[in-house]
This record gives sequence, C-alpha cells and structure tokens, in this order.
Amino acid sequence: MSHRSVWTLLSTITLCIYLADGVELTFELPDNAKECFFQEIQKNVTSTLEFQVVTGGQYDVDVTLEAPNREIIYRQVKSQFDSHTFTPLISGVYKACFSNEFSTFSHKLVYMDFQVGDEQPLPGIGEHVTVMTQIESSTQEIHKSLNSIIDYQTHHRLQEAQGRKRAEDLNERVMWWSIMETLAILMIAVGQVFVLKNFFAEKKPSQMMMNSK
Repeated sequence: MSHRSVWTLLSTITLCIYLADGVELTFELPDNAKECFFQEIQKNVTSTLEFQVVTGGQYDVDVTLEAPNREIIYRQVKSQFDSHTFTPLISGVYKACFSNEFSTFSHKLVYMDFQVGDEQPLPGIGEHVTVMTQIESSTQEIHKSLNSIIDYQTHHRLQEAQGRKRAEDLNERVMWWSIMETLAILMIAVGQVFVLKNFFAEKKPSQMMMNSK
C-alpha cells in the first residue's frame, strides 16, 4: 500500500470528525515541520489527548500540551503513541503541538483524538421534568456502547494500517536486498569464470620460448 493509499484509507476513518466537544482527525506531518491545534477548555472539565503515529520513519513524534498561561502540562519526546487525561485548573485555549523537526526526510501520518468533557446525551433525553423511562435509559446505554464500538473500530483500523505499512516497508527492503545479493553473486560468478579461463588458457609459442630462456 502506497503512502497515498494509506492516507486515503485513514481519511475515510477519521478525517476531521468533530465531537460534541473536541476534535478527532488524521493529518500529515512533513519532515522538519510542526503542527499545533487549539482547543478551548473550561476549568475543571476533564479532557483527554490521545495520539498515534500511523506511518513514516521510526513512527515517532514530539508532543507537547500547553496551558493558556504557557505552562507545559504534558510532553513526550519521540513517542509512537500515548494517551493523557488531565483536568484544567484554568479556563482558556489549550495548545497541542506535534513536532517532526528532528526528522530530515521522513513524513509522518499522525492520528489525534482531543476529547473535552463527557459525551453529550442523545437529543431529547433528559429534557423531561419526570424521571426518564426505561426505554430512554436503554437508548442512552446503547448510545454509549455504540460510541465505544466506534472507538475500538478506529483503533483497530489504525493498527491494521500501521501493521500493513510496516510489512510493506519490510517487504520492499527484502526485495532490494535480494536484488543486490543476486547481482553480487552474478558478478562473483563472472569474475571466477574469467579468472579460471585465463588460468587454463593455452600459451602461445612465443610466450613458451621466452619462458624457457
């Protein structure tokens, strides 16, 4: 699978899927580049930043999470994946940055899920003055279960895409190594034939007379 086809596959999975609060997306991070994303979060609203490098290089990036007062509340160096849950102490715009500045030629494909707060309930549920009926409660539980299934499917597809890309990279390296090894064997064989041919070649009479003198 080429880089373009991997990008197309992941685009169908998580390209700019906006949650109730937060964002989930897959983006390309070029070499020597840095991408930052901003999210407004209220005080004491539990949030989670999750990321995974899908393809490229050694599958690693530098990640920082900065508070509105420019305090670094989370940092990872050359990390492949991680999940960080935090509760902001102040309200404001938080900045999550992904850096590939340490790489000189490897483009990366990065998945990010920035969730803020709890999942919003289904429309219409909870608006009644009376207690929710059993059907409404069951519907809400099904809604939560479906969201969990979507998360599991997303991570499974990301892992499958990453595993496929690694396997294809390994297969390409093995192919080139086999080609180089074959060429080396052919060159050695031709050289041995040439040496043996000269060794057993009959000498001319003039050469024999000179050797006898």
